[in-house]
Amino acid sequence: MSRILPPPDRFDLRVEVIVVGAGAAGLVAALRLADARVHTLVLERDPRPSGSTSMSSGFIPAAGTAAQVAAGIADSAEAFAADIAQKSHGSGDPDLGALAARTIGPTLDWLADAHGLEWEVLTDFLYPGHGTHRMHAVPERTGAALLTRLSVAVEAAGVPVVTDAHVTALFAEGARVLGVEVTRPDGRVERIGCGALVLASSGYGGNPALVAQHIPAMAEAPYFGHPGNRGDALLWGQALGAAVRDLSGCQGHGSLAHPHGVLITWALMAEGGIQVNAGGRRFANEQRGYSEQALDVLAQPGGIAWDVFDARLLALARRFPDFREAEAAGAVLGGADLTALARGTGLPADAVAETLEACSQFARGRSEDPFGRDFTTTQPLAPPFYAVRVTGALFHTQGGLLIDEDARVVDAGGDALLSLFAAGGAAVGVSGPDPSGYLSGNGLLTAVAFGSRAGQGASRI
Repeated sequence: MSRILPPPDRFDLRVEVIVVGAGAAGLVAALRLADARVHTLVLERDPRPSGSTSMSSGFIPAAGTAAQVAAGIADSAEAFAADIAQKSHGSGDPDLGALAARTIGPTLDWLADAHGLEWEVLTDFLYPGHGTHRMHAVPERTGAALLTRLSVAVEAAGVPVVTDAHVTALFAEGARVLGVEVTRPDGRVERIGCGALVLASSGYGGNPALVAQHIPAMAEAPYFGHPGNRGDALLWGQALGAAVRDLSGCQGHGSLAHPHGVLITWALMAEGGIQVNAGGRRFANEQRGYSEQALDVLAQPGGIAWDVFDARLLALARRFPDFREAEAAGAVLGGADLTALARGTGLPADAVAETLEACSQFARGRSEDPFGRDFTTTQPLAPPFYAVRVTGALFHTQGGLLIDEDARVVDAGGDALLSLFAAGGAAVGVSGPDPSGYLSGNGLLTAVAFGSRAGQGASRI
């Protein structure tokens, strides 16, 4: 439904700014606009806001925040930007990476001070690729809770969020957006004019044709994202002459409980767990990152792997609500020893025993892991053992519309499309063109940071 239409003779309603999408990006933009006293309308296609934010872990990396200072953690936007660049092997846009890194800290502090959001820094373990503890979450530690708290703040700020409002077309003259067409569930159509438009409707992970075109390696992967992420923002922007970048970039995840469809925290791997295939053998360096691990898992027989861990790691994982959900669903299997674990999982006990013994040798420094993982920094696994059957999945796309420092969409020549802004999955991310470039939290980083920039930029139109 990514149509561009000439403006009608008359709009049914006019507002100063329209925000398309009520996820983290859209709601943060709406709060910035509310603070600037700009007449804003948020349009959400679903009966209630959910989307990618609600399905995420809800963890946002940020540097130099009040929450970090309170926890005694020294960090800086420069150090964060360096970690973003290192994870993407320098393939991401360095200016946007630096912009996100220096924007996100003040944005979280503003959300706390001006709108009552509470942040805690997660120090249970160090997320791969981050030089220090900088992952922030609301106390409930879920994406759904983050979205709820943002929704409450937007309601308190007096910004209307209209649900069941599917934006099916943009009205434009040349490259200037003048309004939107909204289609209701009963087929009724409304035409709403605006001075500026913020696209915060995420990426195109829910569009199989676009995924096959831009990320063929993920074409057959399970999609663990919102089905409404059909790429409308991308297609609208392209139709208006916008530049795009890194469309092959995405966030995968190599640890989605199968067939339960519940995310299993990567803390298991970061703190000493391993992944084996159906033959009981490791196949990759589990500590590189969960995004690139998705492709490695999908390359195994049946696209299946097993997370193997012990009681120490079980206790750590139970701190995460998603893991507790998976455990309640019966995804977590256990055994007093490897023989018992093998009976429950169908894994070959001898092969798993050989794999664990090799990892023990790596941990003692007696030999080196052929996949390049450093086992000397974590404890070897010990009985009783536990395992979860997992697959690799596509979570969300990272490429999108190119934006400037105000999150305004630009064309191939770098000139701004005057009334169009983008944030979150609608805009290009900071991970570069490959799944391996995704640093933990990059999705919500750009949703919140660039949503903040978009709201501030649109308020000045």
